[in-house]
Amino acid sequence: MIKKDIRIINELGIHARPAGMLANTASKFACEVMLIKDKMEVNCKSIMGIMTLAAGKDSTLTVVANGRDEAAAIAAIEELFARKFDED
Repeated sequence: MIKKDIRIINELGIHARPAGMLANTASKFACEVMLIKDKMEVNCKSIMGIMTLAAGKDSTLTVVANGRDEAAAIAAIEELFARKFDED
């Protein structure tokens, strides 16, 4: 299991389009991928689950991946955050 804290740096936070990008990226991997904000934990392969986090700019999400391709999943998701979901 790999766990990583990632700060949201894009201006609009995690709205519908970034949530879709996260779900699509997580779905490419066989491992389980979860997002945690405060005490709420959701499946990263679910757009609706991600949207319920209401994660705005400068908030921190914990990404947890568990399974055979967990390292690749974390790296791909981390890249989305670093690219600001291609919003800038």
